[in-house]
Amino acid sequence: MTIHYDINRRWSDQFIPDIKRIVGSHLLEAAPDPLDMKQATDLLMLDARDMRIAARVRRPGYAERYPHQFTIRSRVPSGAETELSKIVNGKGDWMFYGHASARQDGVEKWFLLDLNAFRAALIRQGPQGLHWGNKRNPDGTVFTWFDVRSFPSDPPLVVACSP
Repeated sequence: MTIHYDINRRWSDQFIPDIKRIVGSHLLEAAPDPLDMKQATDLLMLDARDMRIAARVRRPGYAERYPHQFTIRSRVPSGAETELSKIVNGKGDWMFYGHASARQDGVEKWFLLDLNAFRAALIRQGPQGLHWGNKRNPDGTVFTWFDVRSFPSDPPLVVACSP
């Protein structure tokens, strides 16, 4: 592993409590009265199977410049498999995509994305039907950006977003 990975991982991991709070509120719902009264059940998972959730938090300043975009790492100098490749190949169910606050003490703006809807759009529309592009960083890493507004409404890409 590179030093960049370790530094970036430590920075992004500080937002895990916020991400858990936000995503958890979309995975749980109040149980119906019969379950509450007869089975000691107050909350239900929306989907009882494993949910694999990718999470990415951008540094401050990007939410204002790119309010409708999300980025996924698509190339690294080492040639290792990237997040985009893993997602396209069927890994992951949802993706939390957020922006750190100016003070970097929490997540402000965010999207919760359905990766099955993402894959469906790539299959049905192909990349030419979506608004997207690539951004190369000085370290040789490439991110592919996508505009959520260019995705079809069915199935919906955005499960939830910040107010």
